[in-house]
Amino acid sequence: MSIAKRTTLLRTTVVAATTALCAAISTLPANALDAQWCKDVHIRFFVGGAEGDAFGTIVYNGAKQAAADLGPKVDYIFSGWDVEKMVQQLREAVAVKPNGIAMMGHPGDAAIMPLADQAHKDGIKMMYQNVPVPTVVAAFGGGYVGAQQEQQGRALGAEAFKLAGLKAGDKAIMIGPFENESRGARERGTVAALKEAGIDVVQINSQTEWAADPNLAIPLITAALLNNPGVKAVGYPGGQMLGNVPTYMQAAGRKPGDIFNFGFDTSPQIVEAFKGGWVQLTADQQPFMQGYLPILSLCQQVVLGLAPMNVDTGAGFVTPQNYEIVSELAKQALR
Repeated sequence: MSIAKRTTLLRTTVVAATTALCAAISTLPANALDAQWCKDVHIRFFVGGAEGDAFGTIVYNGAKQAAADLGPKVDYIFSGWDVEKMVQQLREAVAVKPNGIAMMGHPGDAAIMPLADQAHKDGIKMMYQNVPVPTVVAAFGGGYVGAQQEQQGRALGAEAFKLAGLKAGDKAIMIGPFENESRGARERGTVAALKEAGIDVVQINSQTEWAADPNLAIPLITAALLNNPGVKAVGYPGGQMLGNVPTYMQAAGRKPGDIFNFGFDTSPQIVEAFKGGWVQLTADQQPFMQGYLPILSLCQQVVLGLAPMNVDTGAGFVTPQNYEIVSELAKQALR
């Protein structure tokens, strides 16, 4: 091919590509590039906990920031971490037929599946946060924003084993919702990592109401420590209980540093527990992103036709050596 013919072909290709791009842009909704480009979208957002819940407040703040930035109408749903209540609230949300629903995955694949099916039939876009529901997503689509439960739990167990200086034959206590197939994967992962390292693990099944009032667990935890005087480490299932560690230890007559206390999340209470020497390790899962990104993704799906977002929000570990880096944001319920 001559240089002249190649030049003509190149010009033709560039013009065609430019024409196609202009056509694509011209099909975008008129408000797509405005500051409040998602203002015509209606979303129902599941916060997870009750109003004022330590972890749920950070999720809520992320969702509120996304709504302020993007402009959708958002109905916030508070569930007190009660999975049966979440399912009923999801049923009600689907019946309202919003443009999108951002759902906590705590009820699990089996409980969510029929409602996700109905949402799919009604054209409702779905996002899930905090606990993944891979079978539901595979069947009816949707995205996930949150830590990968088992992976994060295993990583925490391995880190606790290392930082606590544990050795095979030592005893630890792990508290968690072990009977919940989806939500309990994280704490089961921690137990598995510790047992594989040779640790004798005493498992305590947590109750839903402990998240709203962690003081309800005082009798059971103090009894477990009294019955297992040689325990070297105790793991907790969430920020509400990890932030209450000073109360548990004092009730059991223990001093800061007597036991290696570890768990998940950050909060003002956990920062104070680090400062006082009561807590030694926590896994950060950035709940603010679990509020912000599902709303952003639903807006992108509804307005721009983009694919659902999938983001692992696990951010590593907070220890006595680095907790001050996140302390101010934790106190503001942003981290």
